[in-house]
Amino acid sequence: MLRNSVAQSARCAGAATTSGRPFGAAAAAAAAGRRPGAVTAGAVAEAVQTLTITRPDDWHLHVRDGQPMRDVVPHTARHFARAIIMPNLVPPVNSTQAALEYGKRISAAVPPGVAFTPLMTLYLTDRTSPEEVYAAKAAGCVAFKLYPAGATTNSDSGVTDLNKPLAALKAMAEAGVLLLVHGEVTDPEVDMFDREAVFISQKLLPLLEKVPNLKVVMEHITTKDAADFVAAAPSNVAATITPQHMLMNRNALFAKGLRPHNYCLPILKREKHREAIMGAAVSGSRKFFLGTDSAPHPKHAKESSCGCAGMFSAPVAMAIYATAFEKAAALDKLEGFASFHGPDFYGLPRNSDKLTLVRSPQRVPDSYAFGDSTVIPMWAGEEIPWSVQL
Repeated sequence: MLRNSVAQSARCAGAATTSGRPFGAAAAAAAAGRRPGAVTAGAVAEAVQTLTITRPDDWHLHVRDGQPMRDVVPHTARHFARAIIMPNLVPPVNSTQAALEYGKRISAAVPPGVAFTPLMTLYLTDRTSPEEVYAAKAAGCVAFKLYPAGATTNSDSGVTDLNKPLAALKAMAEAGVLLLVHGEVTDPEVDMFDREAVFISQKLLPLLEKVPNLKVVMEHITTKDAADFVAAAPSNVAATITPQHMLMNRNALFAKGLRPHNYCLPILKREKHREAIMGAAVSGSRKFFLGTDSAPHPKHAKESSCGCAGMFSAPVAMAIYATAFEKAAALDKLEGFASFHGPDFYGLPRNSDKLTLVRSPQRVPDSYAFGDSTVIPMWAGEEIPWSVQL
């Protein structure tokens, strides 16, 4: 399944893996005259050689459909016990029946002998009804996803006005179904780098005033504004954090050329925001937990005149998170972030099995199979100091 095509474009994409202002081992690499990239094994303190944690879950994942889905699901299933599956297919997964059918297709793609549960979500629209909310709850679906119309990949069917599905949102609060938020406004007059902060003030705060008991996850937060808001919010508000927003700032989009494989939405932000996101992740706060937002696209769709947004991290996400937490001298906080805070917020049991990370450097492959194409992973071609012991 793995394709090790050593394409120059793949190496180019993997070159900009630091935040733009090197820190930690990347700074050491720069000082030594090496090209900043993924942290090498020799640049990290050797105190911890193995780390065994409760098996983690991924609380934000895209797996697409068809053969591309069958190619990428095993990467997540080998490391994570469960994953929240995003519903932004074409057409969107906006009914309980469609969610259940999609879940069956995902489960069929899990390798034999691997225990993995997809946690299904529905796509919130202007027309979502309270009846659909209660049907989803009864069927075991755990959340609805709010995409402001046009905010990201396959979001054209998203919500145009939060007052339109207000009855459904109130039903979600009553039924204990979560709302997962892509927190950006889509007004073209708002600067791309300010859209998360504006969403909080103009959309999310008014919604929480109208439906104060609604459990909300701000997905893939990217700014100090969002980290501060979630930290100060009531206990029914939490957030997921991706590896790219912990480790990369917006300079990674433009390091010695345009880096299409580092383009994601919400877009990478300034260094002060990256620092705030890193700080939130390693703080130990139960309000923040792991959500990779691993979002595969074919190589040609990323390297095009209008490239798709999304970074594919599933095969190496846990190794990259371990690297990030070690940079912050917070490996002791990784288990809470990866394995405890998410299920606790969702009201689900914690996993009982374990996952072991070892200090064994690995070179991230240049590409992986993805249907009739390939997908370029995060940190393609780079060496990282941690590996998952399988």
